[in-house]
Amino acid sequence: MRVLITRPEREATTLAQALRARRHEPVIAPLFRVEILHPPEDFAAQLTAAQAILITSVNGARALAEATEQRSKPVFAVGDTTAATAEGLGFTTVVSAAGDAAALSELVRARLDDTAGPLLHVSGTEVAGEPAPEGFELRRAVLYEAREVSALPEPARAALAARAVDVALFFSPRASALFGRLVTEAGLAEACRPVAAIAISAAAAEPLAALPFCATVAAERPTRQAVLDEIDRLPPPGVQSPDMTESPVTPSPEPKTVDAAVVATPRRGLGVLGAFVTGLIAAAIVLGAALLSLPYWPPEARSLWRGPSAAPAPPAPAPVLDTAALDAAKRELTARLDDLDKRVRAAAATAAQADRPTSSDPAIAELRRKLEAVENRPAPEADASALRSEIVALRAALQSLDQTVAGQKAAVDKAAQAAEASVSGEQKAVTAARGSAVIGIAARISAAITAGQPFAADLALLQPLAQGDARLGEALGALQPHAAKGVASRASLAAAFPAMAKAAMAEDLADDSFWQRLLGKLKSVVSLRRVGADVPGDSVEAKLARAEAAVAAGDLAKAAEIVKSLPAQVQHATADWLARAEAHLAAQRAVDQLAGQAASLLGSAR
Repeated sequence: MRVLITRPEREATTLAQALRARRHEPVIAPLFRVEILHPPEDFAAQLTAAQAILITSVNGARALAEATEQRSKPVFAVGDTTAATAEGLGFTTVVSAAGDAAALSELVRARLDDTAGPLLHVSGTEVAGEPAPEGFELRRAVLYEAREVSALPEPARAALAARAVDVALFFSPRASALFGRLVTEAGLAEACRPVAAIAISAAAAEPLAALPFCATVAAERPTRQAVLDEIDRLPPPGVQSPDMTESPVTPSPEPKTVDAAVVATPRRGLGVLGAFVTGLIAAAIVLGAALLSLPYWPPEARSLWRGPSAAPAPPAPAPVLDTAALDAAKRELTARLDDLDKRVRAAAATAAQADRPTSSDPAIAELRRKLEAVENRPAPEADASALRSEIVALRAALQSLDQTVAGQKAAVDKAAQAAEASVSGEQKAVTAARGSAVIGIAARISAAITAGQPFAADLALLQPLAQGDARLGEALGALQPHAAKGVASRASLAAAFPAMAKAAMAEDLADDSFWQRLLGKLKSVVSLRRVGADVPGDSVEAKLARAEAAVAAGDLAKAAEIVKSLPAQVQHATADWLARAEAHLAAQRAVDQLAGQAASLLGSAR
């Protein structure tokens, strides 16, 4: 199935790997951007006084690791994923409640003594469910903030608009409410009808009742594993489960009670035989109505119904003026008239004559001169009257010929204008289609870059569209080297930064002396360094601190520029991370160029 993930980028990347292992296709569209905050001034004192630390999210575990180097204090985690994250960050004593805030409170009451000291709850600025173990003093330290996005992420918008989502996952009531608001603002609420929504709890499912999902399911237990199991229980896309109903999820007072809403009972159709008979009856009715209305059809339609008729007789040839009895001057005049008549017919037959000047042809001017010569030529009195009559007739023929030339010229001009207008309209339609196609391809490649996935198949669709377009060709060339394997995602680069910074600090301290090399080896094992965007100075430690803050804030370009400015002795440690970051930035710039050119194409087609 195609599964929409709304979690922050780091958690979404980990969840996407689990979905791919189950042969699902993830669509990552984070609704929050997590920012690690500076710990409060009394945080060290609170940590020392606390008998244990409570963490209720993966981000809480990461923020705790950033705030302190102490790893021996007991940690109680709300779920298995949070506990595994804390263990991976080096905390030595970690216990999982494998449930929700209530389960965490029960675990604390069973394992700890309320007289041994206070508990420290590491959380974000917004808390969905705070543990409240009875009898214990609970203190709260806000170490991170999950900031809401202002608009529906582009991967989610494009996937919903293309009906390319089967399942949407929600891990908190706040995420569910934010998704509902952003989808409604984007005008895509109706696009949720074929989508099944799976929430980690009944409380997270409750805000989804306003959207027309085909199914809304709350996981049996508030864990990531339970959410994955609910996906596997859904019927394949396009198949309705017979036990689904249209009622929304109603939260239960018991935290672990599950209320699931599912799609409507399928309606019975006519069946294959009924549909076939209905089609035959409808065809017979349409055919009978066509035969009855045949006398009222236009002549052209009746001729098409009855078949081709005999070809019309060719038009009779135009009469040719007989001037055999005239004298030599008249014969010369007739020959020139015949020549001019052929030229007029040629002009009418081809549009190449459309650019002829509207003034009289030089041959006509020559004929007028000949006529004047004939008129002024002395002749016997007996022939003068007949000759003048002949000249009058020839003048009338010349005037008619001038009018014919002008009419043919106007007809050719009109046909050329109509052809030009038709070609212009077709070109605009083609340009608009190209722009729409490029926007769709750019959205798919952007989603692949966000997920760190290959995008060769999507880039192949861009090949024919880029022909003759320099900007599209430039973006295509920039993306081609990374299409087969993809580029590192922003989340993976952020996760790899601490290890790179630790190695860079060790390289910075190492020189030719034995003690400095020994110190460098120790720094590569245990790293004590300052972090934060406000660390002053130009030392390697200060620059790494500001670069890491830029990565956490989502400004990968700024982080890459800071890392590039580090001295030469640490470039060996930073080379691999910097190369992956620059590949990500180059691919993102190329996608932005695709989107800009697509907008330009759509604008020119208006």
